Amino acid sequence: MFDTGEKRWKLYKWFIGLFTCCILIYLGFSNISSVMKGIGWLTKLAKPLIIGAFLALVFNVPMSSIERNIRKGTKLRKGIRVLSITLSLILVFGMFLGVIGLVVPELIEAIRLIIQILGKGLDQLAKLENNSTLVETPIGAFVANLDVDWLKLKSQMEAWVRSQSGVFVNHAVGAAGSIVGNFVSLSIGFVFALYILASKETLKSQTARLLRAWLPEKISEPVIHVFCVFSHTFHLFIAGQATEAVILGTLCMIGMAILKIPYAPMVGALIGVTALIPVVGAFVGTVVGTIMILTVNPLKAVIFDIFLAILQQVEGNLIYPRVVGSKINLPAIWVLAAVTIGGNLGGPLGMLLGVPAASAVFALVKEATRNQEKKKARNSAAVQSVADDKNKESIKKEEA
Repeated sequence: MFDTGEKRWKLYKWFIGLFTCCILIYLGFSNISSVMKGIGWLTKLAKPLIIGAFLALVFNVPMSSIERNIRKGTKLRKGIRVLSITLSLILVFGMFLGVIGLVVPELIEAIRLIIQILGKGLDQLAKLENNSTLVETPIGAFVANLDVDWLKLKSQMEAWVRSQSGVFVNHAVGAAGSIVGNFVSLSIGFVFALYILASKETLKSQTARLLRAWLPEKISEPVIHVFCVFSHTFHLFIAGQATEAVILGTLCMIGMAILKIPYAPMVGALIGVTALIPVVGAFVGTVVGTIMILTVNPLKAVIFDIFLAILQQVEGNLIYPRVVGSKINLPAIWVLAAVTIGGNLGGPLGMLLGVPAASAVFALVKEATRNQEKKKARNSAAVQSVADDKNKESIKKEEA
């Protein structure tokens, strides 16, 4: 009786839980605008903490490696964590600020020179068209037959450049205002990240204890496992992607130096940084590098594009699969899908985070599928065993 009553009570609880979930889902979809506003309000409220958690994940990758190497090389135990955090901050911020300081001014100057060269070229074409002597030559006759107002085209180009300059200034001012407006959130997030890095083991243990204490074991253990998979995958991806970026940037710089292509250090550093963004980063680095080299030597720009195309083939077929692909274990089609969806949702940051997130989901789905297959195989084996036993019994009865 007790067993039957307990089974009924479990069945009642299951029906009540299912009914409650259905009501909550219905209310959620019926008031989707209010739900989205609530999610937006909570996200805005927790924005500094989200920023801090993300920064902690990024800085934890170099910090873990630095701390591990320091512990191997010294017997000191105090102050190692503080030193590791400091060195990782210097490394990450120094790398990005250095690349920005090197590349951005040269890129602006390169664009300005290209515009000047195009303007002078249009002036020369206009003179060629009005020069009676040159019109008699094949090139002059060809230019004259084009029937293009080169001076008008030049004025239109200059007007377009001025309008785009205004748009660029407005975007720059808006970005600066956004940074200033979010300064408090960024500051709090940065401090929060430092606290997470300083006591990450304690926070991990406390979070696991809370989940196990307040949630059923069937829920708490999968949640902890999911968080561990995401954290591990993100760590492997950032470490592998950074290693691959350093290798690619170094090879690009060495190859450009051998081919005597200008801006070798700056373009190599730029290619390395943009390589952190899968798929799209290589295209961005190629375009910016070509624009910079084009102002010095157009032929060298063509050689650079050919060299970089070959280098990217080597990187995609040899370096990336060994350094990153083997770690995240994500098929190429899902990498492209993750970059596309992540870019649409969060821009460049979404592209960067989309791949490790997709890799973690892929690993979890693969693990769940494997477990489900094993479970079905065990059930099939058990059913087959029962059927075999029944067949044996029937055979024995027939023989008797």
